[in-house]
Amino acid sequence: MLGESAGGGMRVRTVGGGTKLGWGFPVPEPDLEISTAALDRIVEHNEGDLTAVLEAGVPLARAQEAFAAQGQMLALDPPLGADECATVGGVFASGDSGPLRHRYGPPRDVIIGVTMALADGSLARAGGRVIKNVAGYDLAKLACASFGTLGALVQVAVRLHPLPSGTATATVAADDPAVLAGAAQALSHARLQAESLDVSWSAGQGEVLARFAGRSAEAQAEQALTILGQPGRIEHDDEPLWSAQRAAQRADEGGVLLRVSGLQTQLESVLRAADALGASMVGRAGQGLSYLALPAPDAEAVAKLRRELEPSPCVVLDAPEELRGRLDPWGVPEGAELDLMRRVKHAFDPRGACNPGLYVGGI
Repeated sequence: MLGESAGGGMRVRTVGGGTKLGWGFPVPEPDLEISTAALDRIVEHNEGDLTAVLEAGVPLARAQEAFAAQGQMLALDPPLGADECATVGGVFASGDSGPLRHRYGPPRDVIIGVTMALADGSLARAGGRVIKNVAGYDLAKLACASFGTLGALVQVAVRLHPLPSGTATATVAADDPAVLAGAAQALSHARLQAESLDVSWSAGQGEVLARFAGRSAEAQAEQALTILGQPGRIEHDDEPLWSAQRAAQRADEGGVLLRVSGLQTQLESVLRAADALGASMVGRAGQGLSYLALPAPDAEAVAKLRRELEPSPCVVLDAPEELRGRLDPWGVPEGAELDLMRRVKHAFDPRGACNPGLYVGGI
């Protein structure tokens, strides 16, 4: 179907749970929409090898339930949508992640193989269970965060991790961005093994959250507070804290959410910029990845933030279509990086059938 449609000059969109259809440039309705809803099998779960093979339409929440029954997890915890309908394929195709990114990395760090339907109608397989490779490309990693512009994800092979037996979270509050950023940096360089290290900021008040897991969870949480030398608390029933962090990675209906990718050392600047705009923020303190929710859809506020935080990439994720039509959601300037992305797009999808116009540079 994909090959015939692309050959006929049709615009094709692949859809999983539909939780990120508002990301990227606004584009016309496709001529054909391909749903992965029927691709909902956990093909393999190799408990002894800590690997699994999943079809793209498997809801991530259901996959996690199956892995948890065997004491394992897929180390990805992005927001799953109101009905927890985000699919495995959608999470990898968008490169989405949550607080576990601190320890385990983004989706490209847990994927080990992929099967992708290409615009010429063929299936390309790479990584685990290799049958056909696309020469010269690490297809599994290239597929991550490609937003369906190279082809349709059909299946992914992933590495799993043991499910922690228990967790404890150390938190410290501050109303000064410099103090908050300093505390976050101190914990990111401490000899502790945190599962997650986050910050939050809203209405002039912020917090650092460090989550630890396993038998040493409480001891490490106590050590974290000792390192900071500030009053804080330790939460054992800590899932509500982290659910709130994940939820804040999405904007309210009609709102605007931006993702800033910078350095650890820029955290104070990001906090001050958020405060100046009246924005709330959550982020991965050890990785310089921040999510800012603006109080109103304001193109000038987005431009101001980009100027202040340049050269850190500042991507508009959630936003009304009208706003996304007035600015570049991705903010990638013309140059060598964009030229390379266009060449890769042409190599996989020369007719420009897969999600055309949605991605960086109108790819």
